[in-house]
Amino acid sequence: MLQESLAYSGFAVKDLTAAKEFYENKLGLKVDQDNMGTTLHLGGGLSVFVYDKPDHQPATYTILNFPVDDIDAVVDELAANGVEFEKYDMPHPQDEKGILRGKAAGYGPDIARFTDPSGNIFSVQSN
Repeated sequence: MLQESLAYSGFAVKDLTAAKEFYENKLGLKVDQDNMGTTLHLGGGLSVFVYDKPDHQPATYTILNFPVDDIDAVVDELAANGVEFEKYDMPHPQDEKGILRGKAAGYGPDIARFTDPSGNIFSVQSN
């Protein structure tokens, strides 16, 4: 029934202007805005719709993951752009950069999480 639908995902933010600035200037994403919201253009021709919701409450889970080839280089570049990486109390600690080294621990990918200005959780993770 829906297998041929060109589905897309979306999420809310509390301040669309601040979010757009963050996605463009801190993450380096291509962003389009119209009167309905903002579209983030991702790799592979994918997109995510972002809309303003004044009473927004961020999810307690990661809403968008960015697989990358070199997590150290990407974390360094994002940190240089002002992105702050989250530290969580987890069974496997993160390093000084905020990267959980899952590959070395046999615990999944290397992953580092950060939030947007609305508190939405994003991650970069090793391929």
